[in-house]
Amino acid sequence: MPKLKIILTIIFVTNLLGFIAVAQTPTQPSATPGSWSQDYEPFRIAGNLYYVGTYDLASYLITTPKGNILINTGLETSVPMIRKHIEALGFKFSDIKILLATHAHYDHAAGLAEIKKLTGAQLMIEQEDAPVLADGGQSDFDFQGKCCTFPPVTADKLLNDKDVVKLGGMQITVLHHPGHTKGACSFLFDVKDEQRIYRILIANMPSVLDETNLAGMPTYPNVGKDYAYTFNAMKKLHFDIWLASHASQFNLQKKHKSGDAYNPKEFMNDQQGYDAEIEELYKAYLKKLNKN
Repeated sequence: MPKLKIILTIIFVTNLLGFIAVAQTPTQPSATPGSWSQDYEPFRIAGNLYYVGTYDLASYLITTPKGNILINTGLETSVPMIRKHIEALGFKFSDIKILLATHAHYDHAAGLAEIKKLTGAQLMIEQEDAPVLADGGQSDFDFQGKCCTFPPVTADKLLNDKDVVKLGGMQITVLHHPGHTKGACSFLFDVKDEQRIYRILIANMPSVLDETNLAGMPTYPNVGKDYAYTFNAMKKLHFDIWLASHASQFNLQKKHKSGDAYNPKEFMNDQQGYDAEIEELYKAYLKKLNKN
């Protein structure tokens, strides 16, 4: 009889551990767009700003004499690719000192935990998205842990609207643009080369997810108002070059061809493209708002 109890106890504990392991395993959609993990040749955008992401999930490296800054990581499986891209450009992966993200969704933040572990970089995130990073997406107001979770990671520093991230002469202004997530943000900064200074905007484009109820949700009652604020704020922004979380949002492949020589002009003078993208998203927002 005692042996039977021991066996039953072992089976119970084994099953419990298996359940815990499954519960902690990141859950992602059964199919993600191939472009999210497709390789893309890294290149210099302007000055000390480089593209090191995949075909569609944008990751940006900003180099400084005191170490480098990485913005967005793409999927967890993209970490080796990002490392390869950084090293192909002649930089050390270990020189990443600061990690930033436009928002806490798995397609832009799933690699943060691994890169933080590998490099010891300081992770900074807008304060409203910090809890979502800490629980790996379980508390996301839209997905609520049913989908799109990722390895949890704790932020080292919480950011707020208009905060300035500084490293090695770089000054990156945080623009809180909530709605897509509570802590979604864009980044505005200058880079320079031998010719000139470029004003750069990495925009968190305010698309509205299907699951979002703009009339208000239990864990985000002001989501509709936040979107309204964000659209108003983003319509007033000006820059020399604008980029985004997804390469497709700013037509990367139309502006830059693989093997192109360094040419910031590829990306300049596209205020019209930015305005059109914002306007299209705003119309979609109004349409959904009327339905809600």
